[in-house]
Parts: sequence; C-alpha cells; structure tokens
Amino acid sequence: MALTRKGAATRARIIDGAAAYLREIEFSAMTLDDVRAATRTSKGQLFHYFPGGKDELFLEVMRHEADRVLSDQQPYLGELTSWAAWQRWREVLVARYRAQGAHCPLNSLVGQLDTTPGAGDVTRALLSRWQGHLAAGIRAMQDAGRMRTDRPADQLAAALLAGIQGGVVTMWSTGTTEHLEAALDVLFDSMRAPHPVMV
Repeated sequence: MALTRKGAATRARIIDGAAAYLREIEFSAMTLDDVRAATRTSKGQLFHYFPGGKDELFLEVMRHEADRVLSDQQPYLGELTSWAAWQRWREVLVARYRAQGAHCPLNSLVGQLDTTPGAGDVTRALLSRWQGHLAAGIRAMQDAGRMRTDRPADQLAAALLAGIQGGVVTMWSTGTTEHLEAALDVLFDSMRAPHPVMV
C-alpha cells in the first residue's frame, strides 16, 4: 500500500504508540482497543493502515521492537574494534537491560512465536543481525591480534549472544544484572588473545 508522507507518519505513530504500550504490559494481553486508546486512533484508521488487523499490526510492532534492540546498542555495537570499545558496549548493554527490567522486547517476541504468524522470522532475523555485528567486531579484534583466533568469529559471537540472553532471563527472575555482567566478563576474558595488545 502506497502512503503519502502524512499517511506514513500516521502509520509510524500507531506502531510507536503500540510499542510503547507493549513495554508496560504482556504482549498477549494487548488488544486492538488498547492500541486505539493508547494511540488515539479510530477503528477506521487502524484498519486503513493495517488491513490485516491484529496480526499485521502486532507483526509491525515486533519488527519495531527488534530494530530497537539493536539501535539502543549503537553506535557502540558497530564500533567493536578495541577492548575499550567492547567495554563501552558492555556498559551500555547492561544499563539498557537494567533500565527496562522485565519489559524486554525480545522476551515479548519469543513469547509470540506460536501465536503470531511471522514472529519467528522476526526473532531469527534479529538474532542473526545481532550475531553478525558481534562477529564483525570479533574479526576486527582477531585481525589486530587482540582476540583469540583458535575459534571462528561466528562461534564466539554465538556464545556471547547466548550468554547475554541467559543473563537477561536470569535477571527477570532475580531483579539484578549480576549474572548478565558475570557472563559478559567471563566471556570477554575467555576471548582475549594469550598476549593481547591491551587497547
């Protein structure tokens, strides 16, 4: 559907508003009436911009939240070329999860895998992009002799991403980022070159 500039802005406003509302409740609890109230949108407007109804809107909200997971880590995630840069990214990542607490966009995505068509594709694409950023940083560090080279960059990136997600899941239960921080620190230590250039 081709949209005017005003139409595109209205559609984006609805997605933004629905996403903001989602961060305060469980995804499964959100209804179209909730979205209408939160975004001050009429039923006609809602179905004009999202003719597929709830599934189409919710899938767009998922894409929005998936993009936010990565954009909140930038520019640090794209500049992992020194240990100082990795440490800055770590601090931003931990602060992000500490601030959002249990209202995690990725958690919401995973919770909808069986109920919203296309949710699995969004989640897989997010994790693939995230791992790709980490692998690029690892390759840069390996090329500079600052990170171990006996493991492929993609494997180290996968382990790092798994450690992050495990730490976040534990945070939902404990209310602290202690396990997330421990996972990052231990993984960082294990990724260092035997005699790294400490920059």
